[in-house]
Parts: sequence; C-alpha cells; structure tokens
Amino acid sequence: MTNDTIALPETDPADLIGLRDSVYATDLLITALGHLDFFTAIEKYELDFEGICNHFKTDRRCTDVMLTYFVALGLISIENGHYVVTKKTSEFLLSTSTWNLIPYFSNLLERPIIEKMLDALKTGKPQSWGAKKDELDWAKAMERPDFAAMFTAGMDSRAALMAPAISKKFDFSKYNTMLDIGGASGVYVCSIIDHFPNLTGGILEKSPVDKIAEISIRNKEKEASVKVIEGDMFQSIPAGFDIHLFSHVLHDWTLEQNQILINNSFNSLNKGGVIMIHDAHVNPDKSGPLSTAEYSILLMFSCWGKCYSITELAPLLEAAGFVNIRETHTTGNRSIITGEKK
Repeated sequence: MTNDTIALPETDPADLIGLRDSVYATDLLITALGHLDFFTAIEKYELDFEGICNHFKTDRRCTDVMLTYFVALGLISIENGHYVVTKKTSEFLLSTSTWNLIPYFSNLLERPIIEKMLDALKTGKPQSWGAKKDELDWAKAMERPDFAAMFTAGMDSRAALMAPAISKKFDFSKYNTMLDIGGASGVYVCSIIDHFPNLTGGILEKSPVDKIAEISIRNKEKEASVKVIEGDMFQSIPAGFDIHLFSHVLHDWTLEQNQILINNSFNSLNKGGVIMIHDAHVNPDKSGPLSTAEYSILLMFSCWGKCYSITELAPLLEAAGFVNIRETHTTGNRSIITGEKK
C-alpha cells in the first residue's frame, strides 16, 4: 500500500467497499424470513419495537440493526410508532402472499452462517470473525499477532481512501496536537498531519497492534511527528491533546461502553479541545442509508456494536460535558461527529 497520505484515486471505490461491507446483509434477511417468518408477524400483530423484541425473543441491539436494514430496503415503514409492511412485502414476503417468495429464500437455511446469524439475533453475542467454526470473536481475535496484522492491513487499505477527506471537512489549523485513539497503524493521524503540518500526533493502541503502528510510522518516516502509546482506552486516555479522533472505533462497542470512552476522552482532553467520531453513521431517524444499514449488520454479527446515529451518540457526548455537537459528511457514507470541550 502507498505511503502517500494525500493522493486520491481518480475513480470512486464506494461500490467495491459496499460489496465487502454488505456481505452478511442477505443472510439476515434469509434468517428473518426462514426462521422467524418476520413480516407475517409484523402484519398480523401491529408490533412496535418492544413488541418485536418480545414476540421474537430477539436482542434489542440486533433487533434495532435488523429494523434499520428492513426500513432502508423499503420492506417496512414506521407509522405511529408501529412497524408496518410495505406493498412489496405484502405481495411477496408474507406466508399468506399470493406470490410468496419465502420458500425461495428458505431453501438457503442450511448454510452454516444462518445458524450463527439466528444465534446473534437471539443472544446479542458476537459470533466468530468471518463465521469460522473455531474462530474467536473480533475483540479476542485481535489479541493474536497474526490476526491483528491481517485485520489492520485491511483497515489501512480503507483508511488510505477515507483519511484525506477528513482534512477537507475540518479546520485543524488552530490546534497543536491530536491523538488517534484505537488508531491501528495511524493512517488517519498521518494523513491529517500531512495536510496540517502545524500538528503533532499520537496513536493509542493495545498490544500487539501498537507494534504494528510503530512499524507503520517508521515506514512513513513520521517518528518525529507521531508517537505510539501503548494503553487501554477503556482504562484511561493520555492527557495533553487538543483533538481526540475515534475512527471506526465506537461502532465496535455498546452504548454503555462508548459512554466510558467518551467520558475518558472528556476527562483527559485539553480545554478548548474537540472529540471527533469518524464512522458510517445511520440517519437520525434510522431510515438508512442502505449501505450503512448493511455495514451495521456485519458489525452486529462480529462485535458488540453497530452503526450509530447522531441521535444515539449526542446524548453520550452531552452527558460527558461536550457541547456544540454536529455531524459533517466526509466521503462515501462516512461522516464526522464532533463535540467541543469548553
């Protein structure tokens, strides 16, 4: 991968990234149709969110991800707090439909991943990475050096495309220091510093990823401007920084865990500093976009989180003490949510 953190490609890879990020989406639809007869129950019982969780005995986080996906697909809508099926769903995806397509989807129920998807929906527990039979969930797998190196390389390839867009959407010129929290190899902080040489930076990572970050920083010849700090962001975040960047971090964790991270950020951030959450965020009303709703299924399946909306994250930021919270689109289906510490 190139070490140039400023250059951008001539073509847009969003459709290619979307193919990867949507890999589990259809599996969720197959599971809902074949195991739950989901839409028939929605039509019959006029269920709200709580009613859906109770009726199907599904985890709240996973139910939320599933409903966002089905709304984004145009299969259901929300009316007066209740979920209702659309015309297309009533014609094709009810057990009573004249042109019932449920059996067409259900003949794929024997695929091993469907059993794991059902378990995720029911228990809310992350499944093995890549749905491998004997693999650990993502958080545990990242403690293995070989998996950490493989996973970080994958995130690097994505970051090289998305990092420059952040620099075009936020003025870093009035700040001096920034910390990339859970920053993997540090592609984001290196790219931002290349655009704003006034900054010096740091990367906070646990072992063994901190060693990967050190190699990456040496390869980019950024040792003078970026330092790697080994540590656990859930325990504490080093003081002395004007900007805290969380890029594709909060989506790995629950709201309760994210409150801890946001509180740790506020407590150590310099006065006048900014927290910056870079991620794929769903719409405030959880109606999509479809690409983000599909990506959220991958996260739901593999870790404890999902793609959040600003309506979910703003209360956490406000509870910690952050003000002037806003969302700014960067590139593709990504955006930054920022808050200030006065």
